[in-house]
Order: sequence, then C-alpha cells, then structure tokens
Amino acid sequence: APCGLFMRNWEADDEEDYCHAESDYLDAKAVCEQLQIPIKTVNFHQQYWDKVFNDFIHEHHRGRTPNPDILCNKEIKFKAFLEYALELGADYIATGHYARVIKQAGEYRLLKGRDPSKDQSYFLYTLTQNALAHTLFPLGELHKSKVRQIAADARLSTHNKKDSTGICFVGERKFKTFLAEFILAQPGNICSLEGELLGRHQGLMFYTMGQRKGLGIGGRRGGNGAPWYVVDKDLINNRLIVTQEAHHPALYHQFLLAEDLHWINARPEPGAVLNAKTRYRQADEPCKLVSFADKTCRVQFKRPQRAITPGQSIVFYEGEQCLGGGVIQSREN
Repeated sequence: APCGLFMRNWEADDEEDYCHAESDYLDAKAVCEQLQIPIKTVNFHQQYWDKVFNDFIHEHHRGRTPNPDILCNKEIKFKAFLEYALELGADYIATGHYARVIKQAGEYRLLKGRDPSKDQSYFLYTLTQNALAHTLFPLGELHKSKVRQIAADARLSTHNKKDSTGICFVGERKFKTFLAEFILAQPGNICSLEGELLGRHQGLMFYTMGQRKGLGIGGRRGGNGAPWYVVDKDLINNRLIVTQEAHHPALYHQFLLAEDLHWINARPEPGAVLNAKTRYRQADEPCKLVSFADKTCRVQFKRPQRAITPGQSIVFYEGEQCLGGGVIQSREN
C-alpha cells in the first residue's frame, strides 16, 4: 500500500527556518490525508551534515562553487532515504523530479523529463543502477502546467504552491550572511586583468565565475559605468579578477578537467562525441571526451564555454539520455 515519507535534513536553529520546514510537513500531511494514505517522518540531519553540508563548506573554503543539490540526491535522497524506504518494505520510492527511467537491455537508463524547462536530470547524474531500479518519477512525462492542473482537479491543497528554489539550509537568509557563519571571510583586492586595483572583495568564497552583481565597484571615478564581471579567482594572492567586457575571451574556455566521475551505464570511450551542460540552466553543448587519467576526464567543447566554474558539475548526454558526469576541477584554453 502507498505511504507518504517526509524527510527532515536540516535542524533549523531559528524560527523562520523552522516554520518553513514545518509548513512543508503540514502540506505533505494534508495531501496524504486527502489521498487517505499514512505518512511517516524520518530525520537525516546527521547524515546531511556529514555527507553534504561539510562538503559544501569545504568546497567554498577552497574558493570553489559546489552544488549541494547533486550531493543531496547522491547521499541522502537516493541512498539514505531509499535504504530507509526499502527497510520499511517499499518496492519503490516516487519523487517529484522531472526525469524519466526506462529499462533497456537489462539496464536502467536515465532520461530527461518531457518538460524541457523543468528537466532535472542534471541533478541526478550520480544515481546508481540500484537507485534507478527502485525509483519512480511520475512527473517525468508531464509538463509543469499539467501537473498543477491534475493537482487542482484532485483538489489538493498544494496545487498552487510556489516552486521551491534555493538551498534548503540557507532558507530566506542572504547567502553571504549564512556562509559567513561557517567560514572566516578573508577580504582582499579586486583587480582588473591588467592588474589595476579597483576595490576590495569580502572573501573569494562569496563570488562565482561570470558574476556581475554585488561586486561593489560600479561607481568608480573615471569609470565608464559598464558592469563588471568576475573572470577568475587568484587563490594564492587572494585577488578577485574582473572585467567590464561581458564576452571577454578570459571568460571563455574550450577545455575542462572533470573529477569524481560517475557513469550511469558503461563509461563512454575516449574520443566519444557527446553533449554536455556545465550548469543547470544551459542548452546542451557538443563536446568530446579527449582522455581519461587518474579518475579524471579531459573534455573539449566544440566552441568555448562562458564562465565554466570549478566545483560545479559537468553532465553528459546522448540525445535524451543522461550518461553521467563529474565535478569540474579546472578549465583551460
């Protein structure tokens, strides 16, 4: 028989965060009551802290930009949560991800969701064969508008609930404020590509490649008023490197090195021509797997890519199928 399972991953230490989590639980409880199925609650706070949040902090400390949603799927939702559900006697877990699973030639394959604007396969590239064998993605064949319509027709109280965004443990707080609670900020210089001193940054951990807002150097005397963009982080000298050219060559790279590789099915051969994304909201870009070495992969894009960001993930596709991916270690021309 179906059963609802509500997962708590974060111990909220302020009332606003607590109320948000409690509101989500009450929504889930209300839906289960309408469907006349039981609901259980499980707490993975410690696993989340150890496996996801510590990595998030460590990566920012290294000046990289991690993606905790991907790690949460790998370590919590499709590992700890799945194992717990199976121990309860479940055959499958069903989640709200916009993705699809098919079985072909004895193997499970991960496909993009039918709604291209909502496809979440990018966040699921670390899933194993075991996870895919026990997972249902009921929204995978649907567009978001259709999902809301089905929920409205069923008179579910959540049919018009706004989409969840952002990182669960940050909540409504400003990201900088949150991060500063866990990492000692080290202010330094903001410099142009030519080495001109332009201002001061609050800590390299607060910035990401291609960023244009929040740099605090817009109103310089003698400046032309054009926005500035983050080009690079000089970790050794604690400098933030910026340019006023939105498409400066320094923002573009044709090669990258990926680590922590995971392949859902067989690993592609060196020289394979595929498509890839280096961030979630990005069109598939043609690329080639140049070589594999020491658990890394060197990737060459057909055309240089803007703002490739160490710490983010590159995810590979062949048509609709998500093949796997890895974490971006470095980029080069």
